[in-house]
Amino acid sequence: MNKAPLAIAAAAAIGLQAVFATGVSAAPATSVSEISQYRVYQNDRPLKEFARLSDAKAYASRFTYTRVERISGREWIWDNFPRYKVYQNGQSQPSWEYASYSSALAKANSLPTAQIRDLQQPGWVYSKSPRYQLYQGDRTKSSWGFATLAEAKKEAAKWSRTHIIDIEAADWIWDNYTAAQIKVIRAGSPVYVVQSDVALTEKKVYAFAKDAVIAARSLTGSKVVNNSTGAVILSRAPSYEVLQNGKPVAKYYALQSALTKAKGLSGAQIVRDGLVWWTNAPYLTVMQGDKLLKSFHTRKSALQYASGYSRSHIVTADKRTIWSQPKALEILGWSGTADQSSIVTQLAGTQGVDISSPSWYVLLDGTGKLQDDSLPDLVASLDKRGIKVQPLLHNGFDAKRTSAFLANLEARQTFIKNIVASLKKAGADGLNLDFESVAGKDRALYSQFVREIAAALHKEGMELAVDLPRGDIAWDHLTAYDHRAIAEVADRVVIMAYDEHWQGSDEAGPVSSIGWSEGGIQQFLAYGVPRSKLVLGIPFYVRVWEVDASGKPKTSRAVYMKDVPKLINSKAAYASLDAEAGLTKYTYTEEGKTYVFWAETNESIKQRVALAKKYDIAGIAAWRLGYEPAALWDGVLKLKE
Repeated sequence: MNKAPLAIAAAAAIGLQAVFATGVSAAPATSVSEISQYRVYQNDRPLKEFARLSDAKAYASRFTYTRVERISGREWIWDNFPRYKVYQNGQSQPSWEYASYSSALAKANSLPTAQIRDLQQPGWVYSKSPRYQLYQGDRTKSSWGFATLAEAKKEAAKWSRTHIIDIEAADWIWDNYTAAQIKVIRAGSPVYVVQSDVALTEKKVYAFAKDAVIAARSLTGSKVVNNSTGAVILSRAPSYEVLQNGKPVAKYYALQSALTKAKGLSGAQIVRDGLVWWTNAPYLTVMQGDKLLKSFHTRKSALQYASGYSRSHIVTADKRTIWSQPKALEILGWSGTADQSSIVTQLAGTQGVDISSPSWYVLLDGTGKLQDDSLPDLVASLDKRGIKVQPLLHNGFDAKRTSAFLANLEARQTFIKNIVASLKKAGADGLNLDFESVAGKDRALYSQFVREIAAALHKEGMELAVDLPRGDIAWDHLTAYDHRAIAEVADRVVIMAYDEHWQGSDEAGPVSSIGWSEGGIQQFLAYGVPRSKLVLGIPFYVRVWEVDASGKPKTSRAVYMKDVPKLINSKAAYASLDAEAGLTKYTYTEEGKTYVFWAETNESIKQRVALAKKYDIAGIAAWRLGYEPAALWDGVLKLKE
């Protein structure tokens, strides 16, 4: 689909533009302030964009692990990520993560044992680990762990036949058995055995657990086991292992002893039963692909470091990716107009658009006369919102005019000088070159012109994107477009993967079937266009065909994508899946005439975005903004990264 202003005569001759021009009323003007400039992420997945920070924060607050970024410069402005995490014996839960220390402390106080980790500092900031454990026989409860001996004894006073184990010493230190009770127990069946790393000459079995504990005191790695139940009554086995940078350092049976050792080491962990009970290693790690770059305690430091590396991402110790800057899918939106209010209105309805391409420049004749409708103030406003501006330049789609221009070296030089000066004055980021209907005989001259304008733009730090028709491998070599030569100098090559069937086609069909679009990507890659430069053009419109009894087209008209649902409902159109096109085909009759069209929907656009990601190309370009339903952008934004 050609991108000239809709009022030009050449557009009427081509047809589609003339159709779009008919009955189109100007959209209401919208302030630049309505264009989104804040993006909400959950973990590292984009959710939605907003023009106002307050709205972004309000929306983000509805979810966990969300952040708000300023789109321009990707400044991290706000988040509700947890600062404190509560653990119990090396384990935690997602619901035990808190923004404030007071909230974390309230949870920790509700647990018999708990630790609080400040995720931006090493080690624990709070620990409630019992030193004394109360038993009644072999039975104990989690609530019978106490920080002080006095607390343990106070609880023990409520019960008979209890004893207290000093967890750190791994020893029986107190009991309230009477002498008579002990005498009766010792006369009973022996069930307690001492196991040890040391080979024992005699494996004695004890009836009274305390006797077994006393026997175990002098044995390395010993534990007392009830042979009848298999329960471990006490253990001196070194179950806490200190690691430094993942390598074993020492083992201890007491947690406090392990802590004393670990706190003197950097990058240390205390591990028991495969769980990390304590660590002073940073919570955040910057990765580049699968390569570990560096670890950090604070998010600010991690962000500052990660921003200097392409394809980097930040991962928590819990394997949660919270930020990344991989190659995001670039989204270009053509505006199809030079009217500022229309451009702003279009952009205000989008999310995730990186580049705006308003139709500001036209080659007017063979002498290189330039029509310039640039808007420097708009460029400055969009730049503040993180949107680049690469205005569209077209040739009026006039082959004769273009041939005369390309053959005139002086005209080319003057034209390039003037347009680069205009772009520079406007503060634009580059240019979108859309010369269509160029004569095949001008192939070499057009490639030379692209080289010349690319060099001039690059000299001023600007980019060049060149729009090319999807075409066909059977005859592309006969056209004016030398894909390889253009790709060598252009920063982006945009496949206009639409108008598979256009006004004047000898058969009715979709504007762009999914397979045909994918074939265009494969074709351009085969021509030597690098993936990093290739952009897939997608349509935001459909073509409604009036067909005769044999299905041959009689007339056609274009319909905006956003108007398709209304068309379907108002005409009671019959739907059928066209598997070959990958789209839904609709048929309806009116006043004895039969009409067909292939719908472009939010889902079909997602399929096209998926093609861009499948082939790892640079991005997508939409013709044109304003034709699409606003709800489309929520889905596109989520697929962007």
